[in-house]
Amino acid sequence: MAFCCRQLRIKHRLLPPLNTAALTISTQLRHCCTVTRARQPPNVTWPQAKYQQRQHIRFYSDLIVKHQENKENAKEAVLLNESPTTLDLDAAPGLNALEEISDEEAVSLTPFPPIPPVSATLRNYVDHSETLTKLVELGVNLWKLEQRPNVGSMLLRLDFHTDVAPRLLFLKSIGVDNSRLGYIITRNPFFLMEEMETLQARVNYLKSKRFTAETVASMVSRAPYLLNFSVKRLDNRLGFFQQQLGLSPSNTRTIVARLPRLLCGSLEPVKENLKVCEIELGFKANEIQHIVLAVPKILTTNKQKLTQIFNFLHNTMKVPHHLMAKFPQVFNAKFLRIRERHLFLQYLGRANYDPDQANYVSLERLASSPDEIFCTEVALATPEDFYLFQKTL
Repeated sequence: MAFCCRQLRIKHRLLPPLNTAALTISTQLRHCCTVTRARQPPNVTWPQAKYQQRQHIRFYSDLIVKHQENKENAKEAVLLNESPTTLDLDAAPGLNALEEISDEEAVSLTPFPPIPPVSATLRNYVDHSETLTKLVELGVNLWKLEQRPNVGSMLLRLDFHTDVAPRLLFLKSIGVDNSRLGYIITRNPFFLMEEMETLQARVNYLKSKRFTAETVASMVSRAPYLLNFSVKRLDNRLGFFQQQLGLSPSNTRTIVARLPRLLCGSLEPVKENLKVCEIELGFKANEIQHIVLAVPKILTTNKQKLTQIFNFLHNTMKVPHHLMAKFPQVFNAKFLRIRERHLFLQYLGRANYDPDQANYVSLERLASSPDEIFCTEVALATPEDFYLFQKTL
């Protein structure tokens, strides 16, 4: 590149006539771009070569613009019956593109920072890639993406204006908030590779199933992989939950809207938890329906946690099935909290979970109340008494 610039400066020490100067510089521009493409090192990737080519084109485009300005000045001088003065290139401030320089000076020229050919982190490419710069501004966590195989190289190949911007505008058009764009791309960067027609078809399918526009936007925001699945797969998932749980279409939409990752994750944990609730825990079909409608997360809860809480409630606290089905939020609570509070109530003689008896304590207040409210309103004690009791466990 430096050799081409030096030759250009030697050949055009004095500018040729105005009618041929632009043609000469434009020809030299095309030649330099061709040389740049042909002399790329073997370890320079396509995005790097494209960036370097753009830098060269920008440099020589500025040179052509300056020449056009000089040409306009010369025309004004002719109109004023003045002889156009010879352009003094040596008097121009800074480095003159047509001035002959030595080989040492040409080698020392660095028009832009070099791009590392190989790197283990995307941080080294942020300053050289418009796509990465814009993604960082959106709140995308590049350090998470670079840990996933082939995602970094995929992002470097994307052009922001043609690949990323249209899909961001699509998310905006369906109602996704700006604050969720970074989260969606961080969790699902492969969304940027999907065709626009395919994405629109999947949104249209969800709306055809009577999901509102606000619900679709919320589902996409909380389950970024939702739009990566085909219409056929989405239809099969909705049919699975409706058939397995015996729900109406309205209740099926309610469950999926509250926990949209049910349409994206594996169905094996869901099948296993349904079998556990029916066979091991002994819940009836209508009780399972009520539990799932109230707490959809129970379909993906860890099997060990589910059985541990049930065994403590049923075998230790003597809570029957119908009361657990009436307050299924207890399965979302921490086992340690339930155990400590039950033992504290048992110590005070207030561990009564039968609604037909006095001093009844509901599972909802037992598991969901803050410590201060639990102590003062349920246990009729002070928080200090409860903290001292916890130290004895």
